Amino acid sequence: MLSAPSSSAGAQPPVALDNVSVSIDGRPVVRCADLTVRTGEFVALMGANGSGKSTLVRAMTGLRPLAAGTASLFGTPLPSFRDWQRVGFVPQRAGAGSGVPASVWEVVASGRLTRRRLFRPLSREDRRMIEDALEVVGLRELARSGISNLSGGQQQRALIARALAGEPDLFLLDEPTAGVDLPHQEALADALGTLAGRGATIVLVAHELGPMRPLVDRAVVMRSGRIVYDGAPLDDHEVHSPHLGEAHTHHHVEPQQDHVPFVASPLDTPEGDR
Repeated sequence: MLSAPSSSAGAQPPVALDNVSVSIDGRPVVRCADLTVRTGEFVALMGANGSGKSTLVRAMTGLRPLAAGTASLFGTPLPSFRDWQRVGFVPQRAGAGSGVPASVWEVVASGRLTRRRLFRPLSREDRRMIEDALEVVGLRELARSGISNLSGGQQQRALIARALAGEPDLFLLDEPTAGVDLPHQEALADALGTLAGRGATIVLVAHELGPMRPLVDRAVVMRSGRIVYDGAPLDDHEVHSPHLGEAHTHHHVEPQQDHVPFVASPLDTPEGDR
């Protein structure tokens, strides 16, 4: 079985952002964001396309530099953070027609590179973790299939398994349900429910939650680069209400207080939702 996150992870919050701003090509995309994610939380980072949610989650990993403010992971300022095996980043997927001659097993196995020395053969423990990750996402029977032959939802589950194989304490998932049909959304929800049940900390970027809704502990909603709501989970229609964040509806609640070396696969794409 995949191990649960270490108890030491609770000493400091996995994610702490203080007055963070991010600009892309000189244009402000995230503005003055404050966010703390506590150990074991399942946080949904939501908002319309272009609201800044994908940029914010990438700022948590150093994939987008900060224009202002500070960020820390597990109590360590981001510029000094080196314990990257504790972070699993699942990017938005590419199309299934990429023609990559790699199997599902090989893609998932690449997630073990943060746990072993370069060019070192896979150990028995590595193989056990790969098999367990495939089991969690329901892809064990497709392990030897070509990754490009899988459906979009199956590809996304393979990327989650790749992150899971590295045994991270913190999972950052960027729009895993985008373009995925309902049965595969439900399979993704089952996999994330297993991770949440083991005590993992999860930050999920989503336009809508669908089957993920029962898993969420807390919703953070962005609009025009700013956090306008931070509190109890919301229904999808509430997230997109034009009145969200106004005093007479929900108000913003202050939460308690080098690059991620994830292994790129040809499924990874440039940032699609700023």
